[in-house]
Amino acid sequence: MTQKVLLLPGDGIGPEIVAEAVNVLEALKANHGLDIDMVSGLVGGAAYDVSGHPLPEETMQMARDVDAILLGAVGGYKWETLDISVRPEKGLLGLRSGLGLFANLRPAFLYPQLADASSLKPEVVSGLDILIVRELTGGIYFGQPRGIRTLENGERQGYNTYVYSESEIERIGHVAFQAAMKRNKKVCSVDKANVLEVTELWREVMTDLAQQYPDVELSHMYVDNAAMQLVRNPKQFDVIVTGNMFGDILSDEASMLTGSIGMLPSASLDANNKGMYEPSHGSAPDIAGQNLANPLATILSAAMMLRYSLGREDLAIKIEQAVSKVLDQGLRTGDIYSKGMQKVSTSEMGSAVVKALG
Repeated sequence: MTQKVLLLPGDGIGPEIVAEAVNVLEALKANHGLDIDMVSGLVGGAAYDVSGHPLPEETMQMARDVDAILLGAVGGYKWETLDISVRPEKGLLGLRSGLGLFANLRPAFLYPQLADASSLKPEVVSGLDILIVRELTGGIYFGQPRGIRTLENGERQGYNTYVYSESEIERIGHVAFQAAMKRNKKVCSVDKANVLEVTELWREVMTDLAQQYPDVELSHMYVDNAAMQLVRNPKQFDVIVTGNMFGDILSDEASMLTGSIGMLPSASLDANNKGMYEPSHGSAPDIAGQNLANPLATILSAAMMLRYSLGREDLAIKIEQAVSKVLDQGLRTGDIYSKGMQKVSTSEMGSAVVKALG
């Protein structure tokens, strides 16, 4: 049966990198039996410019009707002065909450060919393979009440609410433990239970949940220590599970261990493994339209889409092997370039991956 994929290129470099991922998917359709239909929609600043809203109802309905979504990036300088309620990022948050995409999976895997591109010494990061499981639809990004108010003395005050229910913590915990069962059977739950009651509950729920997974070793770590340990000894981690804000920060930190955030894909899944797939990086408006961006994170996000939502593990592996072949050939976009390598453009890198698929 033909499966449907929604393409949301978004803003900045989004259209360029999604185009290269589409070329890879088209090659798989033509030569390797992939049976999908791809349709396109607007989100973020691109949607605001047309409709006055970063997530038009038409896009939301398209998202509900497909089997998976491939997103580029949203945001940019152009829209920073808009009211926060209609900024491009609200489109992304609306998709996550509206589709129930509560589980964000962000692998931090270091390709051996890029050990020298990491900001850390090769001996510290060689062999790195971490999965960060981030809760995506709760926490301080969605908690109410929130806003900016004026106090009696005339001073303005910003406020946000950090809240998690027991059921929200349990469901993301199950995702982390189940992922660990397929990996090295270690889960590190990251919180700030020494000062935040909401993460004290988080720690209690994770501890109780661990009893259902006796083969998995559970540890706990405060977020400030976790940030330090990711730089000091990142290979101690297997699966990291944490809340929305902490996961946002730690996954970006982990990206630099791999040489570039331009290498990191991500998946945001609902309870039935329907997902939205996107690179972990942003829209990079400073290089948009210049054919300079690294498309590999988006191409690898397409591989995750094939694995988790479309049931084509074989083709996911084929993409990942093609990326490895291209790196073996010494091809590098500017973000991962080092002396002696061949610097290539966005489109050249995408074409090389297509060729490597065979």
